[in-house]
Amino acid sequence: MTAGSDVILDRMMALHPKIIDLTLDRVWRLLEALGNPQDSLPPVVHIAGTNGKGSTQAMIRAGLEASGHRVHAYTSPHLARFHERIRLAGTLISETALTAYLDECYAANNGESITYFEITTCAALLAMARTPADYTLLEVGLGGRLDATNVVASPALTVITPVSMDHEGFLGDTLPKIAAEKAGILKRRVPCIVGPQPEAALEVIEATAARLGAPVLAHGQHWHAYPEHGRMVYQDETGLLDLPLPNLPGAHQIENAGAALAALRQLGTGNAEAAVTAANWPARMQRLRKGLLVSSAPQIELWLDGGHNPAAGEALAAHLRSLPQRPTHLICGMLNTKDVTGYLRPLARVADSLTAVSIPGEANTLPAETTAGIAHTAGFDTSSAVSVADALHAIAAREPEARVLICGSLYLAGHVLRENG
Repeated sequence: MTAGSDVILDRMMALHPKIIDLTLDRVWRLLEALGNPQDSLPPVVHIAGTNGKGSTQAMIRAGLEASGHRVHAYTSPHLARFHERIRLAGTLISETALTAYLDECYAANNGESITYFEITTCAALLAMARTPADYTLLEVGLGGRLDATNVVASPALTVITPVSMDHEGFLGDTLPKIAAEKAGILKRRVPCIVGPQPEAALEVIEATAARLGAPVLAHGQHWHAYPEHGRMVYQDETGLLDLPLPNLPGAHQIENAGAALAALRQLGTGNAEAAVTAANWPARMQRLRKGLLVSSAPQIELWLDGGHNPAAGEALAAHLRSLPQRPTHLICGMLNTKDVTGYLRPLARVADSLTAVSIPGEANTLPAETTAGIAHTAGFDTSSAVSVADALHAIAAREPEARVLICGSLYLAGHVLRENG
């Protein structure tokens, strides 16, 4: 009998000692054994960047699907279930299909060394190659140049969302080095949509594009997106669009929506209004309105966000400032690989307190006490709790109508979504 997907995924974790080991050699070997499914995908839009990749992908998908297109989508990490990573022609992959494709990849790999992300990416590519669709949206896992998704020779389009400091241990310790890794997804003569960038990052992206003869459509040069009178305006050389504000909260989503609209314009298809109003992307400033956690503190205004780097902290702080005034408290858990101080510093100016938690089941979690100590140094009134539920109950007991944001990690966000039910 075929093993369930969870059993196979656990087995795949043991195939390589490192969780992250950036190279494409192992991926090319397995793809060759599988018959090179990456060469049989529907037209590909490949998306890299530090922040906004998932939101931009979700908006592109919403725009394409509203025009009747069948769309594959690959993203990572998942929140509650692995199946979230693979969407086939608009529908999350079934347990039966996922198990079969994982089994096939595990057998084809024949016990060779390969990371968990690499082999599961190969499974996603295999599933997408065998399922009819009109477009494939591939989100980079880490970096770009050596990411397991960077195996499509001629995508229809590449997209680079805002680049900032993150994963310095793997991508480099300066913005130009990180931008060079992201720009590694550019392909010869394939157009690239570029979101808002620091000048140092944009210079690297444009130099890479020039070397490859890849046309660049950059924010602020070739397209513009901005709020005006409670709506969103998008403008490029083909004309102006007057649209509702994005349904995904946060001022930064206007720029993500702009990149999505630029991508749809370049593809020559897609419903612009649906792109900004019908996208769904959990744990990105998501308001939780029902579930076990919500019902345990019914008067609390509860939010969830998985951002984890300084740019995400700035965006979150800006959004919190835009909300109606209300006592605001954070419940925060982070990984030990992140710039915790850089993430928390902007948030300390808009929140009244921070309760630190450890992320359940995560080997790389910062202990709650460590997070609390860093938060105190960043300017927070801090405490720690053994769980998100305990932290929420303590806040609700003090201020039953407060605003609470659970934040700091996609892994914590996934745990919260499972716990909330």
